[in-house]
Amino acid sequence: MEIRVLKYFVEAAREKNISRAATKLHVSQPAMSKQLKALEEELGKKLFKRSNHHIELTVEGQLFKRRAEEILEMVHKTKVEFEIMDNEIAGDIYIGCAESDSIKYLAKVAKSLQEKYSKIHYHIYSGNGEDLYYRLESGLLDFSVTAQKVDITKYDHSAIPSPDTWGIIMRKDSPLAEKEKITIEDLHGLPLICSREAMNEEYLQWFGSEFDKFNITVTYNLLYNAAIMVREGLGYAISFDKLADTSSNSEICFRPLYPELKSELQLIWKKYQLLSPAADLFLKQFRQMYD
Repeated sequence: MEIRVLKYFVEAAREKNISRAATKLHVSQPAMSKQLKALEEELGKKLFKRSNHHIELTVEGQLFKRRAEEILEMVHKTKVEFEIMDNEIAGDIYIGCAESDSIKYLAKVAKSLQEKYSKIHYHIYSGNGEDLYYRLESGLLDFSVTAQKVDITKYDHSAIPSPDTWGIIMRKDSPLAEKEKITIEDLHGLPLICSREAMNEEYLQWFGSEFDKFNITVTYNLLYNAAIMVREGLGYAISFDKLADTSSNSEICFRPLYPELKSELQLIWKKYQLLSPAADLFLKQFRQMYD
């Protein structure tokens, strides 16, 4: 299985047409068709459903497309790392982030390095915990930021300075908006919009044995859409502070939970991972500033 053939496959899948894909890659259509047919024979699976005018991926093709894109991304990342291995520290740093105001600390590190190391470029990938861990394990990320408990057998970590505060995002015309803090009793019977990432140990301990009795009407993984649902009156979102626009001009507001609930965030990376010079410099600067 050659990298060249993976590029053919991914481009054909994106274009849904072998002729257009061949033209974009400056390859003859018969040559690309032959290579894709050989790929299917090598895998022993049909990857495309073919018609006269276009192609569609089979279930196996969809899985293989994801794997092929990951391989090509890793090849590109490795190639770039080797190209910049000279006396000048440069290159790309890939960081996966959960939604948090604490990401500002990473931005401060990047800013502190920017003037001296102008050829370092940062690629921020936002996603849920499962996706970030998968990409970190696959080598597609150098670092990830997580509020989940860290498996210290697999990852090294450094704490991000300030924890995030949990609370409720609600419309300003809600009766609860008159309260300074929200208790568990306040939430009984209300339609709740709950983060799927929030189902961690400390979160569930705050709700206690009554968690299953609450009216969770919507779940989300990133807050932007959840905040819109709050604004439209669909429910009350459980979230970290400072993620949604709760300014004086906004229709929504934030009130912290009581008793107070906070989550510590960690910057993590794989144990025994050989970091690129740029990523290693970033980590050393982070530790110098915050450890």
